[in-house]
Amino acid sequence: MSDSYDSVPIRDESIRLGQFLKLANLIESGAEAKEVIADGLVSVNDEIEVRRGRQLRDGDVVKIGGMTARVRSQH
Repeated sequence: MSDSYDSVPIRDESIRLGQFLKLANLIESGAEAKEVIADGLVSVNDEIEVRRGRQLRDGDVVKIGGMTARVRSQH
């Protein structure tokens, strides 16, 4: 199993899950984010997450389908 994934920089100390999915190009739109999160298709740190407003912080790892991205704070 590979631990390779993209680190996606954020401007602030935290970002909401729905926003991060779009920023990391893991989904196309906010509407798509709402759907995939509600359907339980997104995990944060290997746990299914169904809250679109979940606050992500530096080091959190988000997975959807076969894609993975890590939150990297620029602070």
